[in-house]
Amino acid sequence: MRVVIVGCGRLGAALALRMDRAGHDVTVIDASGAAFQNLIPDYHGKTLQGNVLSRDVLERAGAPEADGFAAVTNSDTLNAVAAHVARTEFRVTNVVVRNYATGWLPLHEAFGFPVVSSTTWGAQRLEALILHRDVRAVCSAGNGEVEVYEARVPESWSGRRVAELVPADGCRAVAVTRAGRALLVSDDLRLQAGDALLVGATHAGLARLRARLAPDDARPAGAPMD
Repeated sequence: MRVVIVGCGRLGAALALRMDRAGHDVTVIDASGAAFQNLIPDYHGKTLQGNVLSRDVLERAGAPEADGFAAVTNSDTLNAVAAHVARTEFRVTNVVVRNYATGWLPLHEAFGFPVVSSTTWGAQRLEALILHRDVRAVCSAGNGEVEVYEARVPESWSGRRVAELVPADGCRAVAVTRAGRALLVSDDLRLQAGDALLVGATHAGLARLRARLAPDDARPAGAPMD
């Protein structure tokens, strides 16, 4: 696969190294030659210093033949324009964009690009690690609007059905790992203490799931299960 990466900061360099090690033909573009110092010596791909919006630079980087294009600089406007040029001028069908400042996220969404918002995603992960140790995120879709979480089933829920634990609104049980073996779940599956339950959920659905998992003495008096 031929890939062009615009931006050789920490993120761009890490992406370039991963794709290079996977055997892909990688070219990284950056306006600053010093940025290529982020690439470790065993990087075997190509680097190109120049204006990332220059048609000549993009052509020399291989954009016309690229199978994938990633715009990952720390400038949201630059990423949006570079991605737009790749898609409209060079007909690259697989274009992805980094969102750097959360306020610019609607810009990328308006262009219709697949977006990774490292700031939003990172903040969500840190919040979860600080506030919630009972349920941990293992996979994120989009910019975290829906995520897959692993929840450990407490003794208080042993013997009860999945449908009783997982809220119907905003949650879907995906699988359960029991004694080292993963199983697809049905609403009628009886849970066992220590099961690792995988659940796809929105943020609202996750809040309802956490409320159900909380010990009875941790809930405010009269609080509903949902």
